[in-house]
Amino acid sequence: MAESHVPVLLAPLLRAVAPVSGVWLDGTFGAGGYSRGLLEAGADRVIGVDRDPLVFDMAASWAGEYGDRLRLVEGTFSDLDQLAGESLDGVVLDLGVSSMQLDLAERGFSFLRDGPLDMRMEQAGPSAADLLNTAEEAVIADVLYHYGEERAARRIARAIVAARPLTRTAHLAEVVASCLPRPKPGQSHPATRSFQAIRIWVNDEFRQLVDGLSAAERALKPGGKLAVVSFHSLEDRIVKRFMQARSNSAGGGSRYAPVQETAPPAFTMPFRRAIGPDPEEEAANPRARSALLRVAIRTDAPAGSVEADALAMPRLPKGGH
Repeated sequence: MAESHVPVLLAPLLRAVAPVSGVWLDGTFGAGGYSRGLLEAGADRVIGVDRDPLVFDMAASWAGEYGDRLRLVEGTFSDLDQLAGESLDGVVLDLGVSSMQLDLAERGFSFLRDGPLDMRMEQAGPSAADLLNTAEEAVIADVLYHYGEERAARRIARAIVAARPLTRTAHLAEVVASCLPRPKPGQSHPATRSFQAIRIWVNDEFRQLVDGLSAAERALKPGGKLAVVSFHSLEDRIVKRFMQARSNSAGGGSRYAPVQETAPPAFTMPFRRAIGPDPEEEAANPRARSALLRVAIRTDAPAGSVEADALAMPRLPKGGH
């Protein structure tokens, strides 16, 4: 239920971007927790964007409470500047899959609930089953290694190809688990990294993130705030490098590599480090343990651009995204 869904790091995020006012865009609307938090903290209006059409059906029972203060738009946050259609006072992005999507077995995101092997956020395009049942073994291994940091990528890819056709999440989880040691108490499920990698592949999530950060830079007014919550070290690295690159705070040169002349910074960074959950939130919500929040504030410099390679965006050497 949306009413009981409290998003990860909501309280620290609202503290970090206070005071909240003006027009905000929530680029990963999900169950609406951030949008509601922003509206209740003082935002005049929130534009809720999501690529998953199902989330808007689920919000229908409560979204009307906010009248024209909440506008819902179907689309990907990589286009958030166009979807907004106006300058923004703030942008919030909560990366990865929502708990609402994980809870629905029929969406195929979770190894804990048997369902069709889907994983598509937009419910369009090739599913996880389509890709896994047709891709070359080397491509699958690259996905697992580069997108999931899975050291046993080649062994798992070989087992996936041998087990084809795969149609159910439970079957895939079983194939992956058969390639890895049984987890010790407290360790994550052996299929965690593989499912994460495949989901990122299906939804082209790293490219979406790079494009979304640049779109936020274009959309934000001077003084506008960008807040990004990530759950994955590779996502956090992209966010960190983007904010450093666009605030000219990635470090200076040396006598061997002099500082290059740079354009005026597009952002300032009010916090030197990422913000994590407090112990109470960690205890109440295990999903919060790996969450990191980073915040940047837009300057009045013109919007620029940054290359994906400069952000260490993982790429597949043999095709794919």
